[in-house]
Amino acid sequence: MASSATHDLEWPDGFERTPGAEREPYPHGFRVSRTQAFDGILDELQKMGARNVQVKTAAPHTQKAPHRPYQDRDPEDPGVVVYFERDGAQFAVPCDRWDNLRDNAQAIAKYLDAKRALERYGVQTVSSEFETQALPSGDEEAVVATRPPHEILEVAPDAGEAVVRAAARSKKKEHHPDQGGDQAEFQAVVDAEEMMLDG
Repeated sequence: MASSATHDLEWPDGFERTPGAEREPYPHGFRVSRTQAFDGILDELQKMGARNVQVKTAAPHTQKAPHRPYQDRDPEDPGVVVYFERDGAQFAVPCDRWDNLRDNAQAIAKYLDAKRALERYGVQTVSSEFETQALPSGDEEAVVATRPPHEILEVAPDAGEAVVRAAARSKKKEHHPDQGGDQAEFQAVVDAEEMMLDG
C-alpha cells in the first residue's frame, strides 16, 4: 500500500491552491506512467535551456533521479511545483488541479511544451509567456497562476472537442487584438483550447 509523505509541499506565494474536494483525475486520461510524466517535465525544460531545475512534491524523491518521487509514495497533497531559471529570471510552475502526482506532473509537461511551441512558431517569446509564472522579487506582488483552461473557455472540464472548438472560436473572435480585444486574454484562449484538446 502506498504511504504518505512526512513533509509538506511548499507552495509558491501568490499561487492559489485547488481545494481538495475539487480535484479529480484528468478527465481525458493521460496515457503515460508517473515516471514518464516527471521525465517529461525535465525533457521540456532541457529543450528550453532552463537551469537549476527543481521539481518538488510532498513525496520523497529518489537520489538517482531527484526530479522523480518514489513510485510507491502517494502523498495526500498531490501538488507538483517546478522551479527553474531561464535568461536570468526565476520561474515557478505549480499544478494541483488533479488528484494525483502523475496527472499534475503531466499537465505541467504539456503546459511547458505548449509554451515552447509558441516560441518555435514565432507567436511570442517563452519569456513573455512565462510572465504569469515568474517568481516575484522581494518588492513585487506575486502574480496569480493562470486560470484552468475550461474556466477560460467557459465550458465543462470534460467538454467534447466540438464544444471546446466552438467556445474557443467565439472567445478568440471576442478578444482578437485586431478587433480591439486584449492580447493577453486572446492568448489565454488560444492556450486553453490547445490544453483541452491535447489529451
